[in-house]
Amino acid sequence: MAKDLHITFLLDFYGDMLTDKQREVIECYYNEDLSLAEIAEEKGITRQGVRDAIKRAEQQLIEMEERLGLAKRFRTVQEELAAICDRALQIEAENERNGGNDTIRENVEAILLSAKKLVD
Repeated sequence: MAKDLHITFLLDFYGDMLTDKQREVIECYYNEDLSLAEIAEEKGITRQGVRDAIKRAEQQLIEMEERLGLAKRFRTVQEELAAICDRALQIEAENERNGGNDTIRENVEAILLSAKKLVD
């Protein structure tokens, strides 16, 4: 079972929707990087029980993402914000090359500040 960053990302969005046992097991596996055997020993269940709990939790996370799409939307918003900031910086550079209009400079600063607030 290869560890997948996609599952870790989905866990951030939907982890609270899993059962306590599933969340604990999958967090041990993905976030704490424990092996199936280590988790089994810690939780007092079989290695197969750990594997089954992880597989069920992964499937639930994937199904939640397919239905709700929150993680995909988050990534899209992040990518578009980065593009907006890049374009604002290009406008600022072009403005400076053409004499530096104060109104353009202020608007670029406002755009970058708004984008920063959305990221923070």
